[in-house]
Amino acid sequence: MYNPQRIEKKWQKIWGKTGLYKTADKIKRKKNFYCLDMFPYPSGEGLHVGHLHGYIGSDIVSRYFKMKGFNVLHPMGFDAFGLPAENAAIKRKIHPKTWTYKNIRLIRKQLRTIGATYDWEREIITCEPEYYKWTQWMFLQLFKKGLAERAKVACNFCPSCKTVLANEQVVDGKCERCGSEVIQKEIEQWLFKITDYAEDLLKDLEGIDWPERTKTMQRNWIGKSEGYEIKFEIRNSKFEIPVFTTRADTLFGATYLVVAPEHPIISNLKSQISNLKFVEEYIEQSKRKTERERLSEVKDKTGVEIKEVKAINPVNNREIPIFVADYVLFHYGTGAIMAVPCHDQRDFEFARKYNLPMVEVIKPILQEKKLPERAPLVVSDGRFERAYEGEGYLTNSGRFDGMNSEIARQEIGAGLEKKGLAKKRVHYKLRDWLISRQRYWGAPIPMISCQKCGWQPVPEKELPVLLPKIKDYLPVGEGKSPLAKSRKFVETTCPKCGGSAQRETDTMDTFVCSSWYYLRYADPKNDKKFAAKEKLRSWLPVDLYVGGAEHAVMHLLYARFFTKVLKDLRRISFKEPFLKLRHQGTILGPDGQKMSKSKGNVIPIDETIKKYGADTMRLYEMFMGPFEATTAWDTRGIEGCSRFLKKVWKLMSNVKCQMSLYRKRKFSRNLNVKNEKLERLFHQTIKKVTEDIENFRFNTAISALMILVNELVKQPALEIRSLKLVVKLLSPFAPHLTEELWQKIRGCRGLTSTSWRGLTLPEFKSIFQEKWPKYKKELTKEAVITFIIQVNGKVRDKIEVEAGISEEEAKKLTLEREKVKKWFGSKEIKKFIFVPGKLINIVISDNEFVSNKRIRLFVNS
Repeated sequence: MYNPQRIEKKWQKIWGKTGLYKTADKIKRKKNFYCLDMFPYPSGEGLHVGHLHGYIGSDIVSRYFKMKGFNVLHPMGFDAFGLPAENAAIKRKIHPKTWTYKNIRLIRKQLRTIGATYDWEREIITCEPEYYKWTQWMFLQLFKKGLAERAKVACNFCPSCKTVLANEQVVDGKCERCGSEVIQKEIEQWLFKITDYAEDLLKDLEGIDWPERTKTMQRNWIGKSEGYEIKFEIRNSKFEIPVFTTRADTLFGATYLVVAPEHPIISNLKSQISNLKFVEEYIEQSKRKTERERLSEVKDKTGVEIKEVKAINPVNNREIPIFVADYVLFHYGTGAIMAVPCHDQRDFEFARKYNLPMVEVIKPILQEKKLPERAPLVVSDGRFERAYEGEGYLTNSGRFDGMNSEIARQEIGAGLEKKGLAKKRVHYKLRDWLISRQRYWGAPIPMISCQKCGWQPVPEKELPVLLPKIKDYLPVGEGKSPLAKSRKFVETTCPKCGGSAQRETDTMDTFVCSSWYYLRYADPKNDKKFAAKEKLRSWLPVDLYVGGAEHAVMHLLYARFFTKVLKDLRRISFKEPFLKLRHQGTILGPDGQKMSKSKGNVIPIDETIKKYGADTMRLYEMFMGPFEATTAWDTRGIEGCSRFLKKVWKLMSNVKCQMSLYRKRKFSRNLNVKNEKLERLFHQTIKKVTEDIENFRFNTAISALMILVNELVKQPALEIRSLKLVVKLLSPFAPHLTEELWQKIRGCRGLTSTSWRGLTLPEFKSIFQEKWPKYKKELTKEAVITFIIQVNGKVRDKIEVEAGISEEEAKKLTLEREKVKKWFGSKEIKKFIFVPGKLINIVISDNEFVSNKRIRLFVNS
């Protein structure tokens, strides 16, 4: 009987004792392959089946590459610092360290129960001093390079978590961790100048094998815009307002300017503003709004005209009003925009609300007398219905009338540049990364404040700055970390002058810890460097990275930034951390909803393994659908996978020779029974499974294995080599069952986990030390194929023929068939269409268009 629970525990012990997954830094004649999972937050009470999806996928690939002859590094660790773990601990009134390590032990145990190939000797935990010493060292390198600075900035502040959040951690105006509404606060913070690397982060996306959607998200987040910065002079003033635009061709349609509430022009021209009180009241109101609220497409646009202050449009010298409005952000572009209501929907809505003039300057080029989808329509009273934001030709633009808008854009911009009124500029939406957190559970920022010397870095020899274990670790919400309450931690001496000084009490964003962890796995025990250069050269960059798409503009962007900084510092030799990236899909509960304890739809790992075994669970998770797709858990599906593995187990009883004969090697000379159809199916399956594993098409690989096993079950008896091939192909998916069968085939049937005690890896030959099967290309092609026979595009017959049949032979066989003859009789055949490997179409009517159309539809389907 197949007893997965007994088999799986046995092999997990043997693999652990023999060190099967322990990774050597270099093995002669073996190429290194680095496969990495995004490490988990130990913030919740263990994992459920949905969390395992990516881990199982990476494990399959790691096992496959090991059998392909690669030296595989597949490590695991824990992203232990940060808000998720701290919030969960506070909720349960447990110290964050106690809570974190409790969950680490549980998750580690769960990952072992699925038989994952992790080299646990390389485990890293980001909250351990041996690790965050180097996180602090990284901070100091950025500080020395001028990429870490302290500044008073408007921040996203979560009143519930009582800490600052990066822009990427605010989702729809709410904290991504607790869901509370985020407010704006001005606080002195530490920032990393990721904007210095905006162009590199953008252009280097082209050279990596990542999902296109993820690359697009990063491109949009970086937000590169090329255009002109145009000067708008202020009437009767020495001041001017620079405006960045990508559409200089619409300049004749600019009927007003809008500045951000933070724009300095307001304070510079206070004495001229006749409605200053109303302007200042509006500015105060805008400070209470989050950036997300200010930019919301659904909210009503608001603003106040700055009266008695006018700007001059540089292309026609017309005076235009200036408004202050919160939908313009000071840190985007220049903090001011030229409003072109006819050609920008946001400006259009604002102008219609405040009854401002609209001038159409771009006419769409009409094709087939149809108006483009976003063209401005005119209603009966002569007012525009919406803005047209596309290209076209210019109108109401003086000497540029009739010119193509793309050409006019350059002509107008270049003309203003000659007059000193414009400059070519490139702007990015990306903002600097705010890394300060006013929380306890994080890596302390290694900086010291001295009244005499200012901010000074902690000397590298004094790292790590240890996070003290304090009783009162609750957030205070006053812009300071709980560490500020510990005099023992705060009071220190200045490393420059030796005088009294104070430590920085903010801790680092947890994303700083995860921005370099992939480097540490190469040399996790090194206490002299974050990793030795020769080991970094040996393993990095990561060959395959597997994790969630939700990290597209946070962790993945930050890790790329760190890599580029370290490359510039000559600490590493590569510029991208992850050569290939794949995202796993989400596994929903049986009710089609996201798994959640509150919804009661969580499928626990332990219960599933207890009932079905780890191999069945692994197989089902990969068989549910495409790896990257969202799918719902279905008990019927896992039952089917369980039956399949039982079927594989039973194949053993159908093998043609006894194990005693196998051990004596007597089977080989008289078991060479030929079955051409089965042989061909084997080679097709090897090809299919090989290609599907490499392309993360696990579900179709399993489907191919099921087809093969179903065919083997029909055989009256099996050769040993047939079973060996099946077991090898299935091994990455169901490692425990296949290891058991493999050892039975090798004659090791009676050994148990206890009898392997003291055995070393050279003495124990695992299936995962065997070579991956190879296929013969000529045997992967079908020997016989089915041709569809059509008459005038309608299916009339089918015929089985040899693969590679010529057109002449196919024509002869077709015309001899009685089923075909009756459809044309004595009529003249006008055309004989032959589509190799697919179909034959006999045309006997004049309606060739219909026939050809049907052929195209058939072939495409």
